[in-house]
Amino acid sequence: MIYDRVWRWRVNLPERHGQLCRIVARGKMNSCQIEFEDGERHIVSRNAIRKIAGGHHER
Repeated sequence: MIYDRVWRWRVNLPERHGQLCRIVARGKMNSCQIEFEDGERHIVSRNAIRKIAGGHHER
């Protein structure tokens, strides 16, 4: 799987700040379902994630 995003917010899920994730599904109102490398999934704002600047990280 390709983990090409990083979790940026410290307010929500502060223990996940800087961890790699991927988008599983996109929803309405700027929301998406993401999955972290350990398999945990959350529905979050798309403003909370950023693309990795030099490509992607495959696991």
